[in-house]
Amino acid sequence: AVLDPKREDDNYPFNDLCGCGVGFKLVQGYAQKYEIPFDTLIPLLDLCVVSIAADLVLMTGENRILAHFGLKRLNEEPRKGLQALINLSNLETGHVSMDDIVFKIGPRINAAGRMETGRLAVELLTATESGQAMITAERINNNNNERKNIDREITAEALEMVESGNALASENATVVYSPDWNKGVVGIVASRLVEAFYKPTVVLTKSNGLVTGSARSVSGFDLYSAIESCADLLENFGGHMYAAGLTLKEENLPEFASRMDALVKGKITEEMLTPIVDIDSPLDFSQITPKFFRILKQFQPFGPGNNNPVFMTENVYDAGNGRKVGAGGVHLKLDLIQESQPYHQIPAIGFNMSEYYDYIHEGNAMDVCYSIVENYYRGSSSMQLRIRDIREREEII
Repeated sequence: AVLDPKREDDNYPFNDLCGCGVGFKLVQGYAQKYEIPFDTLIPLLDLCVVSIAADLVLMTGENRILAHFGLKRLNEEPRKGLQALINLSNLETGHVSMDDIVFKIGPRINAAGRMETGRLAVELLTATESGQAMITAERINNNNNERKNIDREITAEALEMVESGNALASENATVVYSPDWNKGVVGIVASRLVEAFYKPTVVLTKSNGLVTGSARSVSGFDLYSAIESCADLLENFGGHMYAAGLTLKEENLPEFASRMDALVKGKITEEMLTPIVDIDSPLDFSQITPKFFRILKQFQPFGPGNNNPVFMTENVYDAGNGRKVGAGGVHLKLDLIQESQPYHQIPAIGFNMSEYYDYIHEGNAMDVCYSIVENYYRGSSSMQLRIRDIREREEII
């Protein structure tokens, strides 16, 4: 049998389930047929929410229901393997969020398959004893640390390749290749290059005698269609509008890079090449109260199709405590004030935004767009702005 809610002959009322969601519905159907109590399925819900969050499927319909109750299960009674990952991720059981799954738990699980073997993830998620779960989780955590180191190294090499003019293509699309790169991280590196240059990007390496890699796009550009136009040069390819994987023979690489660059040039627009942050509403800092935040949290769980709202506030300053944080000082920790309310400080974090430090440290005004999140640290909870973008005020004069 082939279970797929997107099949044309499938009449299931919700077709945006992730793979784990389909598996859960199969088990639920089996339980109904053989009159097995539904309560026996509740321990599976923590797996559902991890899959829903990590796969970035739409947070609507049945996914939203499964995520809500899955998050409840994950925070109240997680399985041994997930509890071990929660501990190693410096998270607090009872306060794990969808973002925590996306940025901390999910990448660790994925690292097992990227760096060693996916069997480790299966062993972790099926572990029945805490001791064995922690041993496996530590091994997976080491895989993730190794993955991050390799990710940084390859990203630096790829950036240097583009900036020195040694990329296969860099004018309209970015295409880079090295036979020595780890194929488990090329998708992550492609995303990093999109962040750096904001162009459709293909990152390739060599594996089993063939060139293989991942591609990532920018908003509005159909990358899959462009790759499909190169099908005669490819051995395999698959994906969707914004992300794809492909395999080709090395002798076809120059023609592929040239054709991709030409295809992007012919179809991309200036609007697509300009990063855009969609803002839900302007907001004055005086409106950000505990009551406002409590109401906002009622819209959770957040995810694609139900994103955490993005707000924008103008004429904002740092109160003077701004500093660089994180490994290498790449993040910004700020206490923001609005010119009209200098005594109303709101803590904020800006990931990978250290480039703005000097401007902010000099006391200059800025406009910020952000989401409001809950920050747990050492047993205490606080409201925090997660900065999405910063606009220097001089840019709009």
